[in-house]
Amino acid sequence: MRRRTLLRAAGTGGLAAALPTLHRPRAAQHITNAYVASLQERTARLRRLDEVLGGGDTYRVYLGEVQYTKDLLGRSTFTPESRRRLTALLAEQAQQAGWAAFDGGRTQDAVAFYEESGTAAQDAQDSDLYGNSLAFLAYKTLADNRRTAATFAEDSCVTITDRTPATVRALLHERLAWACAVNGQAIGTERALAAARQALDDAQPEEPQPGWSAWVDHNELDIMTGRCWTELRRPLRAVPILTNALNRYADDHARDKALYLTWLADAYLTAGEIEQAAETTARSLQLSVDVASVRPRQRIAPLLDRLRPHSDTPQVRELLEYVDS
Repeated sequence: MRRRTLLRAAGTGGLAAALPTLHRPRAAQHITNAYVASLQERTARLRRLDEVLGGGDTYRVYLGEVQYTKDLLGRSTFTPESRRRLTALLAEQAQQAGWAAFDGGRTQDAVAFYEESGTAAQDAQDSDLYGNSLAFLAYKTLADNRRTAATFAEDSCVTITDRTPATVRALLHERLAWACAVNGQAIGTERALAAARQALDDAQPEEPQPGWSAWVDHNELDIMTGRCWTELRRPLRAVPILTNALNRYADDHARDKALYLTWLADAYLTAGEIEQAAETTARSLQLSVDVASVRPRQRIAPLLDRLRPHSDTPQVRELLEYVDS
């Protein structure tokens, strides 16, 4: 079923109601490791929804998973290991629900989920998930308190050990780089980006990676690098790396590509390349039309404001006519 068809089918009842019935393993009174493994596989499958849908579409799906797992933890019996593994799964699910909440504009819900995730990760003695909960808090907090966000990001990297998988190390370091960039700390940004790249370069093919960090690769890191240089007002560094990375990035990932294109447009504007900025903003706008995410629109709005004084430029005039029509 194509995405537009699925959205029309959802109507006013929300996308979750239009999704095929989501199979969940039959509830068990005694939770075994095998049962937890089946829930982990389900969580991995549902995580893929985030690749093509926005948080406004996925939030209720991920919220339902959190509620189900919490219910299991409250009423079932366990072995010590199965309880630990289910608690770690709750931490992972809470992060996914928090991300969907953040993406869909439910910022306070996002914070609550990230904090719940951190508590569950500590209870499960899972330092990787705990570090990621801090990184999520840093990402969300940047808009409100940059100093606190930087502290969260630095603390997330403190959780890294010799046993931390490569993609987790890269993810935590690149989120520290982002916090440094937003704070105008070029040296800290470069240092964190270099650490993230080294982590990916050192990854061994046989090394298992958590599903929640497996999406981190060199292309994604290139995009984060370009975003950081854009924030630091270094367009000569930002434009080439963002252009190359986004050329390799599929339009199927409409929300993320729309979002990332806004940083390319921002870099073009900083460089005084008005025509390219307008064309890139228009492309971002086109990709974001059917995406249930507030973040692309939040980024596009100030770009349009910066472009309006250049309405005598044909590309800008065409874009503004489309937006204002």
